[in-house]
Amino acid sequence: MQDHKHNRVVVIGAGIVGASLAYNLSRKGAQVTLLDAGDIACGVTGTSFAWINVSHAGVDPIAQLRSLAVNEFRRLEVEVPDLNIRWTGALTYGTSPEETLQASGNNTTENVLTRTQVLAIEPNLKHPPEFALYDAQVGAVDAVQTTHALIAAAKAQGANVLTHTQVLGFTTLNARVTGLNTAAGNIDADLVVIAAGTGTKQLTDMLDVSLPIEESPAIFIRYKAPANLVHSIISSPAMEVRQDADGALLAAEDYLGDALEHQPEAVALRTTKAIQEQLHGADSLELQLACVGLRPFPADGIPIVGYLPNVSGVYVCTMHPGVILAPIVGRLASEEILDAKVAPALSPCRPDRFFKP
Repeated sequence: MQDHKHNRVVVIGAGIVGASLAYNLSRKGAQVTLLDAGDIACGVTGTSFAWINVSHAGVDPIAQLRSLAVNEFRRLEVEVPDLNIRWTGALTYGTSPEETLQASGNNTTENVLTRTQVLAIEPNLKHPPEFALYDAQVGAVDAVQTTHALIAAAKAQGANVLTHTQVLGFTTLNARVTGLNTAAGNIDADLVVIAAGTGTKQLTDMLDVSLPIEESPAIFIRYKAPANLVHSIISSPAMEVRQDADGALLAAEDYLGDALEHQPEAVALRTTKAIQEQLHGADSLELQLACVGLRPFPADGIPIVGYLPNVSGVYVCTMHPGVILAPIVGRLASEEILDAKVAPALSPCRPDRFFKP
């Protein structure tokens, strides 16, 4: 914990993580400037499947943090009524009844449904499984709309937002960062918060503090689809799909490499066929977008949240899954920054873990 008052806070990155930070910091009285080299939600936020899913296979170093995520979304939608969160629940099933039933012990909020119960939730399934897991506690969010809503709420609290403003360097005094040198001029700050996704490493490299953050690609697909084609989130061996409030059908696929057959358009064609084989009424799907989103992925898979070591005046927030954790990390980080209230749930996430001998 750094001993310094942080009245003027600059947040770099106007994705959902930066928006959550700007909202929570401004709500607590900080003078916040939020800036981005591009537009709001122009990075991975705009290509996120955005399933509010807190399950995790195996040992989970951030289990405590993850356990707070759903309730934080529910708290936030009361504070910011413009958030578009759909608590649809999620259906998950494997290639066999045995595989599905074996997985049922991983999440205590999930119930095992029979085929009849599955069809009651998803009547358009052509091949409903004998058994499926259903978690009624989860949902999905329009990540772009949520980012805009959080930024609007931050602006209502006095935050200043600068888009298309590239960071050229940091200003320092006595080994402390005192602001930014940007394409629009210098910005003074008591604290700089870096929440720039995959751009975080480039920014910390400017301070000679290199963080091991990789770019983890995933394919995001959007279709124009008939209304009420899908009612929940469906995660099966054949497809991972959900339908947005505006009727768009969203799909997520793994990135398999740079070969021609793995390019987004080729993957989208295969995904379209798979969805049509699985759902009645999907014959009229119209592809709107197929692209690769680059997720920031720390080398050890654990979020990086906290004060940057070896230099004062900088706090870092970068993580996967960013959409799921953005609300809770935004609140906990703002409490650390402004109230000096250390969050135990963030203890596994500290940047200094990469610099210990």
